[in-house]
Amino acid sequence: MAKYILFDTETTGNQENDRIIQIGGLIVHDKNKIEVFDELCSCEVPISVEAMAVHHITPDVIEGKPKFTDTSFYKELQKYNSNENFLIAHNISFDLEMVKKEGFENSYTIIDTLRCAKHLLGEEKSHALQYLRYSLGLYKTELEEANKLNIIIKAHDAIGDVLVMKLLLSKLVEAAGNIHGKKEIMEVLARLTQEPVLIKAFKFGKYKDRMVADIVKEDFKYLEWMRKNLELDEDLRYTLDYYIN
Repeated sequence: MAKYILFDTETTGNQENDRIIQIGGLIVHDKNKIEVFDELCSCEVPISVEAMAVHHITPDVIEGKPKFTDTSFYKELQKYNSNENFLIAHNISFDLEMVKKEGFENSYTIIDTLRCAKHLLGEEKSHALQYLRYSLGLYKTELEEANKLNIIIKAHDAIGDVLVMKLLLSKLVEAAGNIHGKKEIMEVLARLTQEPVLIKAFKFGKYKDRMVADIVKEDFKYLEWMRKNLELDEDLRYTLDYYIN
């Protein structure tokens, strides 16, 4: 049976040299067996003030803690590292890059709940985890879920975010099932993770919150200008190319 590893990291910052200082993870073996990991870890890179302001982890908190590669979670991450198992995170490219800095070479099938939310919940104004926590009402059941798993919910905490992500994943499974059918639904989410998103509405600029399809009719030259002159992410490039071509 496939294992599902949900994880989140807190780090010294978001630059190239930054490293992991907290890992939160759930390993779902089946509905009756879920392992919980909530571990602090030390590193040689100083924690930036900007990072401390977000996650509130200060140098004294991680002093004397094991290195990330000595944590229980990392050992389990290596143990199940196979493409028959699923590695899941919100904006997984960031967290996966962080564990790769520690020497991890990924063989898991990956699922990005952020990318899947953009595909399946396109009507949401934001797909940030904390936004979806409230817009989808996940907060209403998170305490019950936390109690089942003996998790203490804290703001901007790795294991707390993983708990919210678990609840979000259930919503994504439901949404994907309604659109794509019930068969092999996790494989559907894995496929959506690899596919760019056709954006429905602009998130910035003079047409913020306007439907892209409407702007195609009203101001096609603006779309051409955007594509030529702005530095765009993969999804917006895909969207503009779709309409322009």
